[in-house]
Amino acid sequence: MEMEPIIQQHYPNAKTGEEITFNYLNLLAREYKTNLKKMLFATSLCSDDVNVSTDFRKVLNRPFSMGGLGGLPYSGLTGMVAFSHHIPDGGDAFIFYGPHIGITDEGELGRMRRLGQKKLTNSCGALMLALERFQQEDKGEETYVPHLVEYDYQQVLLEQMLMPFKDRIIHSENPKKEITEVAYYKINKQINRLVRMSIKEFRCQKIFLLGGIIINTSEDYHDYVDIRNFEVIHTKEQEQYIPNSILETEAFKHL
Repeated sequence: MEMEPIIQQHYPNAKTGEEITFNYLNLLAREYKTNLKKMLFATSLCSDDVNVSTDFRKVLNRPFSMGGLGGLPYSGLTGMVAFSHHIPDGGDAFIFYGPHIGITDEGELGRMRRLGQKKLTNSCGALMLALERFQQEDKGEETYVPHLVEYDYQQVLLEQMLMPFKDRIIHSENPKKEITEVAYYKINKQINRLVRMSIKEFRCQKIFLLGGIIINTSEDYHDYVDIRNFEVIHTKEQEQYIPNSILETEAFKHL
């Protein structure tokens, strides 16, 4: 069975993680003359162990991890400022971000067969859990309201972020796909806001933002990425998003 036609029914522009890695790293080096050896790579992806779809880590140093459950940049402003301070002299910044969704060999979204397992599990588990909780009311159960608790704060924050879109999600044609779309929207918005809030902290010339949805398949196939945004921010042409005073403390300067 070929997986690509199945994936393209849902994500017609998706390409394999290998293709995405090759295409974009070549683009950065060729068109933007960036030195990949000096580039600092960051991710805002879900904590899930399946999110190794691209080979960026094999070419670029580290990465700096900003994401948590669902792919939200939980490291926040503090994390973005720290990242901006860690870029090698003469290098640039590259941030790859977005949520992920599984797909079975039969084409069911939101589920996947993981490495070494016969059973199907949810992907993204955090997003599918949020969806299940949102759907309680439609099933005649008590309305779910996420309350922050210290032992599961990332999941609750994810649900609180998604809650304004609850009706749109649960009444969509494919709620599993829709909740992933909403997660991408929020991650993209947060990453862009955090970059612009901390723009004057970046000593590099360029910040590359690459956002998309990772599509997890079974171990017999390649994972795919549906790219939604590629943006180049020239740091010297940007104005500060918020007053400098917020970033002027010694603690921020030495992250």
